[in-house]
Amino acid sequence: MAHDQEAGAGRRLGAAAAVDVGAVLLFVIIGRASHNHGESPAGIASTLWPFACGLAAGWLLLRLARRPPASLASGVAVCVATVAVGMVLRVVAGQGTAAAFIGVAAGFLGAAMVGGRLLVHLGGRWAGR
Repeated sequence: MAHDQEAGAGRRLGAAAAVDVGAVLLFVIIGRASHNHGESPAGIASTLWPFACGLAAGWLLLRLARRPPASLASGVAVCVATVAVGMVLRVVAGQGTAAAFIGVAAGFLGAAMVGGRLLVHLGGRWAGR
C-alpha cells in the first residue's frame, strides 16, 4: 500500500513538472513565433532562461514549504514565481517587460500550469475507475 502511494506521488510530481516545463517552453516558442523572432535554438534560449530560472525558483519554494507540487494552489505559486522572477531577470538582462507582456505571461502560464494540473487530477480520477 505504501509503495502504491509513493508511486502515485511520483507520477503526480512528474506530471506537474512536465506541465510546468511544457507551459514555459510553449509560451516562449509561441511568443517568439507570433512576433517573428524565429525559433532558432539560441533565440529560444535567450527568451527561455529568465522564465526557466523563475520556474526553478518556484519549485524550490514549493520544496522549502513542503507543498505538494501537483496541487492547484502549487500551480498558482509556481506561476507567480515564474513570472515574477522571469520579469526581474528580463529587466536585468535588458529585455522587454511591457505591461501587456506581463499580463500575457501571467495569463498564459497561469492557465497552462493550473489547468494542466487540473487535467492531471481529472485524468487520475478517470484512470482509477
